[in-house]
Amino acid sequence: MNYLLGYDIGSSSVKVALLNADTGKCLASATSPRQEMEILAVQAGWAEQRPERWWQEAINATQELKASYGFDATQVAGIGITYQMHGLVLMDKAGKVLRPAIIWCDSRAVDYGNAAFEALGEEYCLQNFLNSPGNFTASKLKWVHDNEPEVYAQIHKIQLPGDYIAFQMTGELQTTVSGLSEGVFWNFREQAVAQELLDYYGLDHDLLPTLVDTFAEQGRLTPEAAQELGLAPGTPVSYRAGDQPNNAFSLNVLQPGEIAATAGTSGVVYGISDQPVVDSRSRVNAFVHVNSQPDQPRNGMLMCMNGTGILNSWLRKIVGELPYDEMNRLAAQAPVGAEELLFLPFGNGAERILENEPTTAELLGLSLTRHDRTHVLRAAQEGIVYALNYGIDIMRVAGVQVHTVRAGNANMFLSPVFREAFVNTANVTLELYNTDAAQGAARGAGVGVGLYASPADAFVGLERILTLAPTPDLQTQYQEAYARWHQALTQQILSTSTISHHVEQHAN
Repeated sequence: MNYLLGYDIGSSSVKVALLNADTGKCLASATSPRQEMEILAVQAGWAEQRPERWWQEAINATQELKASYGFDATQVAGIGITYQMHGLVLMDKAGKVLRPAIIWCDSRAVDYGNAAFEALGEEYCLQNFLNSPGNFTASKLKWVHDNEPEVYAQIHKIQLPGDYIAFQMTGELQTTVSGLSEGVFWNFREQAVAQELLDYYGLDHDLLPTLVDTFAEQGRLTPEAAQELGLAPGTPVSYRAGDQPNNAFSLNVLQPGEIAATAGTSGVVYGISDQPVVDSRSRVNAFVHVNSQPDQPRNGMLMCMNGTGILNSWLRKIVGELPYDEMNRLAAQAPVGAEELLFLPFGNGAERILENEPTTAELLGLSLTRHDRTHVLRAAQEGIVYALNYGIDIMRVAGVQVHTVRAGNANMFLSPVFREAFVNTANVTLELYNTDAAQGAARGAGVGVGLYASPADAFVGLERILTLAPTPDLQTQYQEAYARWHQALTQQILSTSTISHHVEQHAN
């Protein structure tokens, strides 16, 4: 039997899944730690994690998987890695991490990206990078260059979170074109590294790792890594991809017009195009998809909402550490629209769909005699859906067709309230599948070692377990509730913009 292992390096936890390569069935999985990993916030708007913790949790999860399912490690044909996107890991020549990783929801580099967008020219950036440099990895590296020059001087190579895990496994410092694109290190028009942005930022081109294919043997487990993980030395690492391209891959979303969604720590809708689709205000972003080739480009148009699972997790602490399924049951007891209680689910770093403006979470319309925890829980789930729909509307204007959306049967899509709100607000059909990110990474590893002839052949065993379509009565109710939410968001944006304008005037 051939096994495949997939690792999902998240900001909340690390998950590993074991697949039977012949049947495509997930045999077992393990997650570590049980409670969410800490995100360090040294200053407001900052978000950091220690990469060494990711590696330790990968070890812990692998050991737990082996203890629960006694597989023969010599039969693991390949290892795949998926990871939280946009993080910045800095390595010195000895292979040591120089500082905590600056992760995806960190906002410190917004001003650097905005300045680059203006200086290089908005049209130039959108035509060549398909994005504003924004708050992405290249801008975070510029922040280190300017604010921590003693750290910058010691950098040998930069890495994305998945690159770091692959390095711990293989000793190889590498990344992918898809990975470079997620950091806005890639020029789509030239099909090459974005030298213009690196030069503008004054960054050393040699800091970027060697490029490898997404699906390919990218190195083999070193004896040291194999001993720590309890796996066999020489096992190939044969796939790596950011969490959202990988989520789409795990759902067999590979061709133009296909759409994937996820609602974990962040909420994302990700659509495939063979054209350079852009949003002129860079509120939704384009990245190189996992199956893109120079002669057959595939780009993923991504809208991301930061405050998804983190809001649900925060509420869980407030309502007494209830299980999530109990929170979902309570949310269903409140009516559609939560009796006009509104949740603006922001406050977890700069939101790209709001043009990286500073935002906060807000609960609006609370009546102490009318609303209880069921209304708050429902308003939160609906608010997340409405924020996703706000981004979907932007994608549609940019030219992405959104009709049928595929998602894994996991995270917030486990909630009947969330699913119902999603299909009726966005006017889409939702298909849920028996997969997750770690399983997608394992399938990718199978492509990389040649067990599957192509990415499209990797989906034996993938099953659709639920299809949900809008219903006219509910659609009317949700559209009315969304209109109220949209009006409240508009007021928040106007208020924030006014405050920012006054602060700017005062500073000048």
